[in-house]
Amino acid sequence: MQTSIYDTSPGNLNFGGGSQDTVIHPAVAVALAALVVLILFRPRKSLLAPLFLFLFLVPSGQQFFLLGVHFYCSRILVLAGGARIMWDRFSHSGNVLAGGFNIVDGVFTTWALYRAMAGSLLFMQSAAVINQVGFLWDALGMYFLLRFLIQDQEDIERIFKVYAVLAFVIAAEMVREHYTNQDLFGAILGGTRATLEVRNGLIRAQGVFQHSLIAGSFGAALFPLFVWLWKGGRAKMLALVGMVSSVTIALTASVSTPILALAGGIAAVIAWPVRSYMRYVKYVVVVALVGLNVVMKAPVWFLIARIDLVGGSTSYHRAALIDAFIRHVSDWWLIGTNDNANWGWDMWDTANQYVAEGERGGMLVFICFLALIWLSFRHLSKARNAEGVDRKQQWFYWLLGASLFSTCVAYFGVDYYDQSRFGWYALLAMIIAATSPILSAKPAEEAAVNSELLDPPLARAYRAPAPQSARNLPYERPRPLKSGPSYSRKLEKT
Repeated sequence: MQTSIYDTSPGNLNFGGGSQDTVIHPAVAVALAALVVLILFRPRKSLLAPLFLFLFLVPSGQQFFLLGVHFYCSRILVLAGGARIMWDRFSHSGNVLAGGFNIVDGVFTTWALYRAMAGSLLFMQSAAVINQVGFLWDALGMYFLLRFLIQDQEDIERIFKVYAVLAFVIAAEMVREHYTNQDLFGAILGGTRATLEVRNGLIRAQGVFQHSLIAGSFGAALFPLFVWLWKGGRAKMLALVGMVSSVTIALTASVSTPILALAGGIAAVIAWPVRSYMRYVKYVVVVALVGLNVVMKAPVWFLIARIDLVGGSTSYHRAALIDAFIRHVSDWWLIGTNDNANWGWDMWDTANQYVAEGERGGMLVFICFLALIWLSFRHLSKARNAEGVDRKQQWFYWLLGASLFSTCVAYFGVDYYDQSRFGWYALLAMIIAATSPILSAKPAEEAAVNSELLDPPLARAYRAPAPQSARNLPYERPRPLKSGPSYSRKLEKT
């Protein structure tokens, strides 16, 4: 029986404790080799479907263990993708990334580099350095591979359809797990545990993922994307299958966090009619939270402790974790901390993505992570409100934002550490690819100015006249020339 290669016990939560053996199924090895060949030689647009199917149908624990290093299948794909990106970069002119290297890419790179540096300095061990190199390999490598592959809305809609197929397969397996208490992915392929967790008599199904929390949260965030497929009208049956599967995944995980994430995504979808008043909605929410914090005996984040949708939820732990994180800011602000286990009972379990970012990298990593979320929402808002964007395209941006909001809700109760991270990177890449054509486009008047004037400072200061067609010019009758005294005759008179 294969257990998870991720040891999340207190002693090995940050690094160490993983499998010391190669865990690779022959079928996975063949699929991996085929996918590497596809990445190297096939057209870019034909790579998205096989890559996503492999990433989210193969347990992340499938690996080769060589010289003390875990070569996960995803890392081998990153190597192949890096070679493909370099080839395209030097063999073709133009950017290999949609919209070029932008501010989101810069913040993401800063987040990853500082987090890796902080992790190495915090533990001052060679094993920690190796672990952080692996983190950079996963984070920067997969993020920029997805940025390279996802270039336009056609690519994004293709991913939505692949997600619908994935959701159906994962949902069917999670329903099966409730009847058998066995994970088929772990039992056949390996790389994840085969026997599932049972709490309060409920089986917590997990599918291909390493934990039920992650499985349910990943599935819940897909619901708004399938709504777009339904509204688009070209894949309604696939959209319906995807929406039913998304709800099934969230419910069969038997955890409160995915259900809340699903509710958040659905609430964001149905908030479309009040989109023009979202600024006021945000103000009302902030005022309400401040007011509750004043009147409550405990801090406002202890409202989380009251949430238990399925029974047996550790919601009080989630609230206490946030409270300890805030009270011990002096412990983690610089490069994170490895002392969080001493903050209180079970505080080693960072089941909160926001808390995990601070504890693993310090204040800069925490701020960069929040900045990624804020910039993504801001880009979607600016693109949706841009001049000339039709209602259908606005709806597309809104649903991407709804999926992002669902993910943010889930982050209060889950810490992504398996292939679910790649779903987060893909969402960021999709938002950039969707908004960059709108945000990078110059207004027509500015384009006319730049084409008429050579000096950029003058181009901003003076407007060129709008070009007129010869057909639209008013006709004027030519005036007859009148003869006048010549210059030579004037000289003769003098």
